[in-house]
Amino acid sequence: MSDENTKISANRQKKIEIVAKLNEKIAKAKAIVFTNYQGLTHKQLEGLKKTIKPLSAEYVVAKNSLVLRALEENKIKVQDQKQFEGPTGTLLIYEDFVGPLKELAKLVKELGIPSVKFGVMESKNLTGEQIMKLSTLPTRETLLTQIAVGLKSPLFGLHRALNWNLQKLVITLKAVETKKH
Repeated sequence: MSDENTKISANRQKKIEIVAKLNEKIAKAKAIVFTNYQGLTHKQLEGLKKTIKPLSAEYVVAKNSLVLRALEENKIKVQDQKQFEGPTGTLLIYEDFVGPLKELAKLVKELGIPSVKFGVMESKNLTGEQIMKLSTLPTRETLLTQIAVGLKSPLFGLHRALNWNLQKLVITLKAVETKKH
């Protein structure tokens, strides 16, 4: 009988550790996306994980009840817990959310899976459709580049205009000097 209690305690301890790790990850995530990963091979899942890791994101697969408990402990409300039926993978995004969402959208486009169930961003529940729309936005780096180019263009034009006037002045002075001699 004590063997059975030890086994149950070890199993319970493992679940407590999983929830603690999920708590930590969910607490620092800026956005969380829940997907149905059914149909993906282990290799495809690992490929997704590898692709999004440099983008400050990770994909975690855990029991739905443990994910729900971690969400609850982080005071994140899920509108409909029925969305957690079936295999659910959790995409945790720690910085710019567009890059990891683009990778997820690319996988969905290539394979037709995983399907996006819903997401939570800044305490707001988003539908799968809304999440996929967000994946079409330009990344933070792209936006910063566009701003830099946009700011640089007027300066470049001003520089060219001022430079051209100076060149015209020099040409005119040369012409006057040549005429006088």
